[in-house]
Amino acid sequence: MELPANHSSTINGIAYPRHWLVASMDEFITLLEHATCSEQFSKDLVERFEIYQAEGRRSGPGNTMLVTGYFEPQIPGSIKKTAQYRFPIYSLPSSLITREDTATGKTVVGRVGRNGAFLPFWTRAEIAGSNVLAGSELVYLNDPLSAFFLQIQGSGRIEFPDGSIRSVRFSGHNGHAYRSIGKLLVDEGKLELRHSSTPHIKQYLLDHPAEQRRILHHNPRVIFFEWGDEGPPKGNLGLPLTAGRSVAIDQSLLPNGVFYWLSSTLPIIDDNGKVVAWMPDSRFVLPQDSGSAIVGPGRVDLFMGSGHYAKHAAGSMRQPGKLYFFIKKGYSPN
Repeated sequence: MELPANHSSTINGIAYPRHWLVASMDEFITLLEHATCSEQFSKDLVERFEIYQAEGRRSGPGNTMLVTGYFEPQIPGSIKKTAQYRFPIYSLPSSLITREDTATGKTVVGRVGRNGAFLPFWTRAEIAGSNVLAGSELVYLNDPLSAFFLQIQGSGRIEFPDGSIRSVRFSGHNGHAYRSIGKLLVDEGKLELRHSSTPHIKQYLLDHPAEQRRILHHNPRVIFFEWGDEGPPKGNLGLPLTAGRSVAIDQSLLPNGVFYWLSSTLPIIDDNGKVVAWMPDSRFVLPQDSGSAIVGPGRVDLFMGSGHYAKHAAGSMRQPGKLYFFIKKGYSPN
């Protein structure tokens, strides 16, 4: 998928059209291809590009971003429901309808009720407590936490009992807003903010099984899936994601079609999946994805890939950082 012909990104009050965004990327690639040393490359970059810092979180100093990570998990599963595999993830159900809200012009998701009225689609709690999605089960997983966190990641690989593996990809959602269970646990005083990363959330849920249903149902959004190909997962632009280079941002507030410079820290992970240290890291990244949890100008989610490091690094990432983006100089709207 390419950016539509009428696409533009407004930066510092200037609406840059698609052709200028493409020209900016072409200029950047040319600089990379002809770079002879880092010093000259940096000098050319400053001379040829306008550099903007992304607005950070309101609660952080100096435009600080919250940098998190996501990855492609591999999870045991079965096509058939069994005593071991009984927690489904669903394909896009035929009862789900998308249409344009005539008042706002936005796409809304819902279903048709018995009286023909357009209603909100069922929430996570409503789906779990009924058989309203019977027949839409795509695959069954071996525990409810795997099913829940696969929806947070948005894609993954399913390993079947015979050893075969198939990928699942995002297909749609039920139209409800994402609500963070990590924030819920912090607000309830059950986790400290500094200990609200995915591993700590999972451990709390494992340690308190009686609370799992209530906590998981706090997030009403349900993600639907479809079978994918054997390549890497694709972002919302339809392009394959690259580990360590693709990021998810709120594309309604931050520009896409440009390249970014992300400065933060990354974890060093030992063989047991524990973080042993944090190292400074700066790199060019591309905004090729979005996510229901990535809301606001102060959020950026780095795709970590798959495997041992990606799993544990992504789960641990909740770091401050800075984000900058680049536009080729010389544009005139007239």
